Amino acid sequence: MREWWVQVGLLAVPLLVAYLHIPFPPPPHRLSPALHSWKSSGKFFTYKGLRIFYQDSVDVGSPEIVVLLHGFPTSSYDWYKFWEGVTLRFHRMIAPDFLGSGFSDKLRPHHYSIFEQASIVEALLQHLGLQNHRINLLSHNYGDIVAQELLYRFKQNRSGRLTIKSLSLPNGGIFPETHRPLLLQNLLKAGGMLSPILTQLMNFFVFSQGLTPVFGPYTRPSESELWDMWAGIRNNDGNLVIDSLLQYINQRKKFRRCWVGALASVSIPIHFIYGPLDPVNPSPEFLELYRKMLPRSTVSILDDHISHYDS
Repeated sequence: MREWWVQVGLLAVPLLVAYLHIPFPPPPHRLSPALHSWKSSGKFFTYKGLRIFYQDSVDVGSPEIVVLLHGFPTSSYDWYKFWEGVTLRFHRMIAPDFLGSGFSDKLRPHHYSIFEQASIVEALLQHLGLQNHRINLLSHNYGDIVAQELLYRFKQNRSGRLTIKSLSLPNGGIFPETHRPLLLQNLLKAGGMLSPILTQLMNFFVFSQGLTPVFGPYTRPSESELWDMWAGIRNNDGNLVIDSLLQYINQRKKFRRCWVGALASVSIPIHFIYGPLDPVNPSPEFLELYRKMLPRSTVSILDDHISHYDS
């Protein structure tokens, strides 16, 4: 009940501000040293005239290649905490910023779709000359859905540019029927007159208070980490496309049969890393459905993702 009232309060504040025509103060745009280092060490490639940012590690470790697909509404910077540790174990780590996220281009108006994001991942691997390699996918949240579309294409042999060796999925709404979006997410994805008002007036306080409840009580980000997330969103006015990106929730429902079906029917190893305190994918409903739909896959119930990631 308390969380519900917090969400109502978060929505009431920007609406009141809009009514009174009192603008929020502009947020700081300066990147933290860590986020600046992440950007400066990354690269860009062009997809249909669009600049897409990505990280690509040096060739060390085992001969395995891992592609990391980040969540919503953040960026490839999601992976920075264990980037160094995982790169010591694998030959190559590649982590793009999806279109509309992080340091990639943020178009508006634009119809953001999971299909386009999957095509961008394929194009990146082709750009890097890896189209004939077997790829391990590690995804999260929004990235889970992109991974499901890539898995569907792999199963159907539609693109022929990505061969998936394994798939690991930390928490994400892979089943629409067990996913519980927050009130703010529901209002933004509705696409009505309220959405552009909320995105225009969103500030760090609204963002941080809206995002923090998505984390479990023991894994919530620090204030400095939230500022880094917000700086990535604010880059190129990315807050103005959040409602467009959130259409993935509607797409997930519409194409459930294809994407869930791909998970259930492929023969590659699939491993799910589940945080039992996830408020938007509640247990036991989620785990019961997962084990019913994917009886051959494995599940780890834990908080520490890196030590249990195994391709």
